[in-house]
Amino acid sequence: MDTPRHVLFIEDDPEIGNLVCEELREHGCEVDWHRTGTDGWAHFQREDPALVVLDLRLPATDGMDVLRRIRETDPHVPVVILSAKAEKRDVVRGLELGADDYVTKPFSSSELIARIEALLRRVEAERDRHAQEEVEEIRVGPLTIYPKQHRAQMAGDPVDLTSKEFDLLLQFAQHPGRAFSRGELLNRVWGEEFDGFDHTVNTHINRLRDKIEPDSDDPTLIQTVWGVGYRFADPQELATS
Repeated sequence: MDTPRHVLFIEDDPEIGNLVCEELREHGCEVDWHRTGTDGWAHFQREDPALVVLDLRLPATDGMDVLRRIRETDPHVPVVILSAKAEKRDVVRGLELGADDYVTKPFSSSELIARIEALLRRVEAERDRHAQEEVEEIRVGPLTIYPKQHRAQMAGDPVDLTSKEFDLLLQFAQHPGRAFSRGELLNRVWGEEFDGFDHTVNTHINRLRDKIEPDSDDPTLIQTVWGVGYRFADPQELATS
């Protein structure tokens, strides 16, 4: 099962800190909040955050210095600067040092969360792409998926899947046990630009179940999570069922 996305938040303002932490946790993130650049940098060295939100005016160690150290250590982890420094030269300097986004104070918490979510989705998509390139096959019960060959088998027999059906199945199989909303599946499989509806996902789920479930009326692989969406069975569940 996927672990929560780990966000490192470095901000000395308690009001902003509490607000952003609450919003991030409501969106399924695990947040570690530090109020000084020194403590935030120490945490970054100990842990492996999925994303960093960084203020610039910090006690002990300046935010730009923290950003510079982060980029020297890890050129890929997304960093969002959250700062009252709104002049163009500050924004340009932050981006030149390697920040992926720059949000100025005062800010809309919904906009900040949307930008963070977009960066996290980009990282997760890139990770999934690498996983798809590296893994030769994925086995879940009687189902075998071959990502590189873009094909699947049930008990050794080929499964005739459309391109989107395969992409949807692979998305599930790469995250066993994780519950996805229909909106998440639309974004991940069809893309954020797709102007579709939730029933698009429902239709493809029904087709997949007809093709891979022993009993599509009582599915064991693609399970409905009421009030959320769908999840793919963890291999351990199938082994003990």
